[in-house]
Amino acid sequence: MAIKTGLLGGSFDPIHLAHIALADTAMQALGLAGVELIPAAQPWQRRPLAASGEHRLAMLELAVDGHPGLHANPMEIRRGGHTYTIDTLRSLPSGADYYWILGADQLDNFCSWRDWREITERVRLVVAQRPGASLEPPLPLRRHLDGLKRSLVTLPFEPVAISSTLIRQRIARGEPTDGLLDVAVAHYIEQNGLYQAPVA
Repeated sequence: MAIKTGLLGGSFDPIHLAHIALADTAMQALGLAGVELIPAAQPWQRRPLAASGEHRLAMLELAVDGHPGLHANPMEIRRGGHTYTIDTLRSLPSGADYYWILGADQLDNFCSWRDWREITERVRLVVAQRPGASLEPPLPLRRHLDGLKRSLVTLPFEPVAISSTLIRQRIARGEPTDGLLDVAVAHYIEQNGLYQAPVA
């Protein structure tokens, strides 16, 4: 039987407690052997990130420490350049059943992702509720999944109103981040002077 592995990609700029809770929830709810958290080098649909790939990877490694089954995967950072999910999936070892975990807010633009149809053929899509976002997939995605005789896997995850943008803003204003970040990650940010510049 193939190993069931979760994949959670993102900017992780910085990684916060909701990211870890999402990965933990997916692992338990779906019976995954583990979840690989994959920080993007440079997401192609976003402006440049605030922290370097090296800093974001280091923070991720601190955040998953003590969470059995969660692993930091540096493949996109090492590849560099603009990050496309399909390139990552094509580079993964064969023989596992992969589950791509995404927030409901990412569903709306999923069909703008490079080779999105191939993505759905390589992984099962797992969708977690996000504040203010619908779990209803866009029509082209729903029709394509129907053709594959697949459905979206919905994760029973209580929406958490935490975002990396909010955290960066709080740090830039000198406000506390208690309850938002792993303690080791918060210490790393302070030690390295990250996110001090004002954020829009």
